[in-house]
Amino acid sequence: MGVQLQHAVKGAASSEVRFLEQSQRHVVWVDVDSEFHRGALSADASGVIANAATTASNQRIPLVLAMASSGADILEGISALHGWGQAARAIAQCSGVVPIFTIVNGPAVSGPALLIGLSDFVIMTNDSYAFVSGPTMVAEFTGISMSNEELGGTGAHAKQSGVASLVVADYQSAIEALEQLLAFIPNNVDELAPHVATGDPSDRLTPEAGALIPDSTTGSYDVRKVIRAIADDDYIFEVRERWAANVITAFITIDGESVGVVANQPMVLAGTLDIPASQKAARFVSFCDAFNIPLLTLVDTPGFYPGKDLEWRGMIRHGGQLVFAYARATVPRVCVILRKSYGGAYIVMDSKNMGNDLCLAWPTAELAVMGAGQAAAILQRRATPEERAVFEADYAERLLNPYVAAERGYVDSVIHPEETRREISSAFTMLRDKRERLAPRKHDNTPL
Repeated sequence: MGVQLQHAVKGAASSEVRFLEQSQRHVVWVDVDSEFHRGALSADASGVIANAATTASNQRIPLVLAMASSGADILEGISALHGWGQAARAIAQCSGVVPIFTIVNGPAVSGPALLIGLSDFVIMTNDSYAFVSGPTMVAEFTGISMSNEELGGTGAHAKQSGVASLVVADYQSAIEALEQLLAFIPNNVDELAPHVATGDPSDRLTPEAGALIPDSTTGSYDVRKVIRAIADDDYIFEVRERWAANVITAFITIDGESVGVVANQPMVLAGTLDIPASQKAARFVSFCDAFNIPLLTLVDTPGFYPGKDLEWRGMIRHGGQLVFAYARATVPRVCVILRKSYGGAYIVMDSKNMGNDLCLAWPTAELAVMGAGQAAAILQRRATPEERAVFEADYAERLLNPYVAAERGYVDSVIHPEETRREISSAFTMLRDKRERLAPRKHDNTPL
């Protein structure tokens, strides 16, 4: 059941305060219906969206846009564009105040596609598509012919652009996914995420987590299994799974409390950080910080992925996004170094210098400027193979362990893998009342 906020405008847009049964949550729900003029947004229809966004902000409840629109109404001309601008501004003013979700269950073209970009999470159905400039414009300007699906379908947005947080079969599945996501997220900036009942003991041991680490330092494993071992009831809710798969972003609960997880994935690009991974992790960290969700960072990365193309595309700027997101985060933050943590990536992945509240390390952790092989390649360039082998063995024994960092206070404790869940749960319980006084300023200037 819902309480209508504004009557539907010519069948194209309607809004209401809706109660979602599964999650027991109220949201402001906006429907943009493709059945009328293919969902073209008139000035009045955009006004419905703007009114709904303002209501969500004022009432401090989440905003949900169900979008199927061919763009601004061409027949209205500049009035339609003016209305779209009002809607965009109202949605932007919700950012960081209430969570913003979009369900795309049809086309989302031009202006409506940019509204999607303002959302915190985007759920796309299999038959939906979204783009700013369509196949006709692409063909006219580039000479390349593409279908709607090729240009802006779920495959493109789930794997290439990162627009799609989740891809589901149909509209009903999208609603179900939304309710699952809401279980980890509070209504607004002034609340905490709802507590989830669990019978999983907070001090449960996790020996299976440590057993996943290969004997070889170059061996891979699925970090999702480590996350499941730590999480209540082995349950994780991953977002943007297919985009930048070398880093995992997911929600779990520990002792019934919501936690956002950022983890390097050794199975993809050896867990290195590139531009998409930095953007993905930074956006997730920023969201969790905005809505009071504690952060758990699991580290196993040999560093940033090297390459001329990455540097020219702005690895410095985009790597800076992740640095900035962690540096300004004030929520409780726990970091666990599982294995490799080298160079700049050591700093970026919520190291002690970045201000985390607790830094733990497994005995398998390797904290250094670089690995033994890389160090030998630089420092032993003219050495014989035998001399290089001796150097690497000595380097690994002296430096590639967590105890040197622990002696200097960069690691708070070296723990056995089986103690991981217990230590993390204890830390977040201790940090539950953490508050930081923020510096007075209009807003920060995030690297973009």
